[in-house]
Amino acid sequence: MKLAAFFSGGKDSCYAIYKAKKLGHTIEALITIIPYSDESNLLHYDNITKTKVQSESMNISHIIGKSVSTNTTDEISLLHKLISEAKNNFQIEGIVHGGILSEFQKSNFESICDDLKLKLISPLWHENASVYMKNLLDDNFEFIICSVTTNGLDDRWLGKKITYTDLEILEKLSKKFQFNLNFEGGEAETFVLNCPLFNNPLKIIEFKKKWDGYRGRFEIVDIGLVNNVR
Repeated sequence: MKLAAFFSGGKDSCYAIYKAKKLGHTIEALITIIPYSDESNLLHYDNITKTKVQSESMNISHIIGKSVSTNTTDEISLLHKLISEAKNNFQIEGIVHGGILSEFQKSNFESICDDLKLKLISPLWHENASVYMKNLLDDNFEFIICSVTTNGLDDRWLGKKITYTDLEILEKLSKKFQFNLNFEGGEAETFVLNCPLFNNPLKIIEFKKKWDGYRGRFEIVDIGLVNNVR
């Protein structure tokens, strides 16, 4: 099927696209919404504007919308509009959704797809967290942690590219502090720098770290493709 993908630039949305393509689907467009603030219950906030560089590396058309409020109803309305735009412009037959556990997010996507007569493809749904995280590394996904909001994860994790050794540490911390290893509960956000979908890896040129003693953010100020870095 011809699909569009809801795209945040993190590990889940990228890996969902990867798995959808493995199933024989084609990805015609990426859909990204820039939230009004980090208070959104539906949308990713951290480094969302840098998804444009990822779309360039994948050579996939990118539809971007900007939310004007944190109201979930307004965000869903905008998402409906952008998916409708993708259907009209790219003749898509379905949407790729990278959710793993969130019934709230999945039900909203299902409602929009039902209304627009599209299929919802959720290739990561209810994946075992430990197996999934290992599969990411096995399949050469390079990603960093760009925000943390849970006990057990401190500022040392901000900007860290996750390795097998890091994954072992994260598994122990997730059990000790009772957070989701795959970060599905918002305990952390990620950003993909390279994966089999990319024609060129990404290089972070400038960044800022923010840490308040409990929550932290790794803000990418400037980023480029490796063969096109200023």
